[in-house]
Parts: sequence; structure tokens; C-alpha cells
Amino acid sequence: MAKEKGTKETAKKNQTGDDPPRGGFSSQKKSPKLCGTNYPLSIAFIVVNEFCERFSYYGMKAVLTLYFLNFLHWDDNLSTTIYHAFSGLCYFTPVIGALIADTWLGKFKTIIYLSIVYVIGHVIKSVGAIPTVGNQVVHVVLSMLGLALIALGTGGIKPCVAAFGGDQFEEEHAKERSKFFSVFYLAINAGSLISTFVTPVLRGDVKCFGGDCYALAFGVPAALMVIALVVFIAGSGMYKKTPPRGNILLEVCQCIAFAITNRLKNHSKRIPKREHWLDWASEKYSKQLIQEIKMVTRVLFLFIPLPMFWALFDQQGSRWTLQATQMNADFGGVVFKPDQMQFLNPLLILIFIPIFDLGVYPLIDMCRFNFTPIRKMTTGMILAGLAFAAAAIVEIKINETSMPLPVPKESFIQVLNLANDSVHVKIQGQDLFQQPIGAFQDPAEYSKLMLNGAQQNLDFELQSQGSVSTFYHIMQEKSVYSLIVYKSEGNLSSHLIADMETKPEKGLTAVRFINALDQDVNVTIGREEIISVNKNYSVSKYTTLERGKYNVQCKTEATEVTLDLGLLDFGASYTIVITNTSANTIEAWKTEDIMANNVHIAWQLPQYLLISAGEVMFSITGLAFSYSQAPVSMKSVLQAGWLLTVAFGNVIVLIVAQAALLEQWAEFVLFACLLFAVCIIFSIMGYFYISVDPEDLTKKEDEKEMPSNGNVISLVPQKTKL
Repeated sequence: MAKEKGTKETAKKNQTGDDPPRGGFSSQKKSPKLCGTNYPLSIAFIVVNEFCERFSYYGMKAVLTLYFLNFLHWDDNLSTTIYHAFSGLCYFTPVIGALIADTWLGKFKTIIYLSIVYVIGHVIKSVGAIPTVGNQVVHVVLSMLGLALIALGTGGIKPCVAAFGGDQFEEEHAKERSKFFSVFYLAINAGSLISTFVTPVLRGDVKCFGGDCYALAFGVPAALMVIALVVFIAGSGMYKKTPPRGNILLEVCQCIAFAITNRLKNHSKRIPKREHWLDWASEKYSKQLIQEIKMVTRVLFLFIPLPMFWALFDQQGSRWTLQATQMNADFGGVVFKPDQMQFLNPLLILIFIPIFDLGVYPLIDMCRFNFTPIRKMTTGMILAGLAFAAAAIVEIKINETSMPLPVPKESFIQVLNLANDSVHVKIQGQDLFQQPIGAFQDPAEYSKLMLNGAQQNLDFELQSQGSVSTFYHIMQEKSVYSLIVYKSEGNLSSHLIADMETKPEKGLTAVRFINALDQDVNVTIGREEIISVNKNYSVSKYTTLERGKYNVQCKTEATEVTLDLGLLDFGASYTIVITNTSANTIEAWKTEDIMANNVHIAWQLPQYLLISAGEVMFSITGLAFSYSQAPVSMKSVLQAGWLLTVAFGNVIVLIVAQAALLEQWAEFVLFACLLFAVCIIFSIMGYFYISVDPEDLTKKEDEKEMPSNGNVISLVPQKTKL
């Protein structure tokens, strides 16, 4: 969450360097002080507002990918694409919020009005997550509309809240203002930390409408945003409010546009060249503004490679969450939700910031190594790339437990021997099952069948105690089967059933029942779900359940018994055979068809450690460095540029997700390689970058001679109103 620091730093820097308000006077109203200190009481309302708003945003975002996947039933790539489209939009809209606040409404009214939009978006999003409200199309429309309003709301108020808090302090209380921003940043991370841990619990542990309660998981963040708005309005009478001052970002864009168009209009060789392309704006804009824009463009040029870092960083909520759904999340009886792992990032950020500031950086300084900001940012990129390399290794280990997908002219088969004696199975043209299969022997793994076409009719020869039986079954290519062998009226018999071909989604477990009794049975499992299974080795459909230990009620015409199925684990599929014992009692025999997730979710910890350490070195250092390289009046321009790097980073992810279509481990490797390549480019750019003090550079420019009027006179006449 260190990228949120940009808001803090912008406000902090701007407090001492803003120009006076244009066309108005700021309110000099004295705010009551907090407990006899120099802290205005009004900042308490702002800090609480920020905590609730960040809880609202990150809590909603934590469950968003699984909502797309499991509620809207989108695939992994579409879910990732929409997730990053939303994230990117949240970092484009701050430019709109800054324009509204600086040129029209002012910070206070902008926060109020866009917070109302924010709340409306949350409410629409929550209603769209209620299964009984409309059909699939209605859910998608409400979800997209809600997300669009949320993006406008959260992005629009992002550049306003921290700066508005800084406005509450008197100029002589700069020390208290600095501490306020530290508390403000703490509120951001506290809201993020708590919400990313709590909302997945609300989603998974609370059941509503017959499944995961996404309506509640989105409704609680909506309630927190309502509280944020109410708290902010409650402090209205205490705030010091400044009128709109004009937007420097808009002025910078206009100056750059004028310089470019003026240069294109005056391209004649007779016109003397100018030292810098921005000097072509001197006919309309002041020399000071042009010089400050020159300083800013030097830093913005360094920003060009930075979106690649954010492309990796923001996948914690998409690809890494999807990876977690395929892992074992049991911590000694405490089961984590896949989307809960995101809480590690804000937690590690709060731990790493003091460790780096008080330990790592001083130790490096003691070694007399010149660890410049550019080198810190480069190291942060390397750590993020290593995080994705670690994620790729984890993904490869996960794939080892997955069911292999059969290719054309190929199928998989296993034999379930439900007869009382060992059986030897021979399949026409196949060299399989060399050893006899014992009664109720758990198959170790599936065997591969090679077919001569899209389908093939194969004969199966079954031998037991000297008797031989032959059966014919049609095998389809790219399919998975179980051959059930049993005795009917004293003779061997068999039939072929199709098995689940891939792991159950979102870490669920799948179970089906084979009824080996001579009477029909009704099985009650889970949430009072009744499964009817006909007699004589009939097979039920698969039922997906939450991971856990289960007892089932089996009811026949003659009796009713409770059977213990034991643990049905993450990502596994099971076949349960209901049969009689020698004592003529009913029992259950369980076999695992698809292996459970055996890669523990704790193996994601290294990648979270690396990406969080990289964020501390990249994001916080990058902001501090870029702000030190530009004049005070241009801090907001740099803030806009920084937020846009985050937005473009998310655009990169959605392009790769839709265009690359790689296996997940290969996609992780691709992103790591891209970041390493960008890191090299950034290092070269940083090597040739010369750090400057904006104040010294301004003084040197002032000492230069003013450009002669001859340059202006010799311009080609244009009908341009200057």
C-alpha cells in the first residue's frame, strides 16, 4: 500500500509552497485544538474518514476476483482483465478529481459530492451481488455500473483528502502537520490490513442465498463508506476551507501543447533555433513556469519504465489470489481464505518501513556504499521480479498435483474393483494392469489409454478365480474414466463411468456416490442436500462442497445409518462406495480420484515478502526522489504522473491476460523477464540522470540573459491569439 504515500507526500510538500488563492481568500477560522495540543480537532474526523474509506475500498477489492470467478462465472482471464481495468480506472480518475477540486468546487465540496457517488456505487455493487435480484445480465450490468461509480469516487477524492487535512494546520505548526501525515498513512494501512482480512471471512464463513455471501462482503464496505461520509460531514463546522486555486496540471498541459503547436507552425530554417523545445511557449507563458515544467519533464521521463513494476505489484489481488485457490490453506485447524492472503502486503509494509529506515539503510551507509534513490528503485524492481519468479516455481509445484489433461487420441482410465476377489484386467491393444487388482484396492493413479481415433470400441477381459468375462466399452478421446468391476448374480460384470477431468474450482472438494446395495438409497450431506442413488452400482453426479470433515445420512427402505466420510480436502475429488459388510451392516469406502492440493499456501509467503520489500524500496523512494527534483508548485503534477504509472501498469496486465494466453507459470516468468528488462533500461536512464536542486537551477536560469526580441520578430506570422 506504499503507493498511497503519494497522496501524503503531495499534500505535505504543497503546504509550504502553494500560491495564494486566485480571486478569493481562504477562511482563517481557528479550529478547536485536540486535547490541548497544536493539532486541530478537525483532523480527527479526516483520519477516521480515511480509515473507513480505505477499509471500504480494499475490503471490496479483496473479494472482487473471486466474485467475478464464482458468482458471475467468468473464467480466470476475463476476471483478471476486469479486475485490472477497474484498478487502472481508479488511478486515472484522480486527475478528474484534482481538476474538479482546483478549478470548480474546492477540496471540501469535491470530497462530499464524490463520496456520495462512491456510496451509490457501493450500494449498486452490493445489490448486484444478491442472487435473487434479476438474472445474469442484471448482475453484470449492476456490477459494472457500481464499479465505475466506485472508481470515480475513490479516485476523485484521492488527491483531495490528504491535502485537505494539511490545510487545517497553521503555518507555524509544520512539525505537527508532518506527524499528521504519518498518522494519516497509518490509517490507510490499518484500514487496508483489517479489511483484507475481514471481508474474505464475511464472504466465505457467512452463508446466504445458499452460497458464499458476496452481498454481505460488499455490503459491509458500503456501510463503512457511509460512516466515512457521515464522519466527514460531522466535522464540517471545524474545517478550514480554501477556495479553488486553479489547476496547475491543466496549465502545464496547455503550456506543453502550445510549445508543440508553436514549434510546428514555425519550422522554417530562417527562424533561429531555441535551446529547449519548451522555449517555444515563451510567447504566451512566463519564463518561470517554462523552467519549472522543464524540471518536471526530466522526472516524468524517468517515470516511463515504471508502469511495469505496478503491472506485477497489482496482481496480488488477481493472479496470486487465483493461485491461492489451488493450494492447501489449513494452518493447524485454522483455514485461511484464498483472498485473505492479500492482508500480508499491508502488514509487511508496516513492518518493513521502520526496518528499512532504521536498520537496512543505515547499515548500507555504514558500508560507505552510495545507495542512491535510483539504485534503491532498481533494487525494488529486482525484488518484484524475483517475487514473480518465486510465484512461477509455486505454480509449477501446484501443477504437479493437477489432473493431466489427455491429448487427442488419448484417454485416462482407472479400475475400481468392487468384487470380493482380485481381478485381472486386460484391455485390447493396451499394455496396462500387469498385476491383479485387489478387492476394494485404492487405485494409485490413472493409466493412459492410446486410441486409434476420436473414439474406439475396446474389449475388456476380466479374469477372476478361473472365470473369464469379456465386455465392450466405447472410449472417447480426451476423457477420463473409471471402470467399475462388480459381481452380479455370481458373475463378473462392469460398466464405464466418466470422471471429473479437472480439479474442483476455488479450492472446493467434489464427491460422488456409488450404491453397491440391492436397494435405492438417499444420501444427505452438507447443507441438507439429498442425493438419490439407485441400487445395483448406480452412480450419482458430483457434488461440490467446502473442505471439511463430513458425516452423511444414508437412508434405505429398511434402515437409516450415519457414515463417517472423514476429511474431504482442498481441490480433491472422491468416489464414495456405499456397500454392505460381512456383518450385513452398511459402510462407506472412499477413494481419491484427483489428488488434493498438497502445496501449502504458506509457500506464497516468500513472494509476498519480496514484493512488499520491493514496494518499500521502489514506491516510497521513488516518490521522495521525484519530489526532490521538482519545484514546490509542481508537486501535484508529479503526483498525477505517479498515479498514472499505476494506471498504465494495470493496462499492461489486462493486455497480457487477453493476448498472451500462456500457462500461468509461463505468464509469471514473462512478467518477471519484462520487469528485469525494464529494470536494465531504467538503470541506464538513471545512470545518465543528473540530480539537481530545483531552487539552485531556478537561480542559475534567472542569471541568464533574457532572450532577444529578435527571435520573436523573426517568427513567421500566424493567426494565433497569444
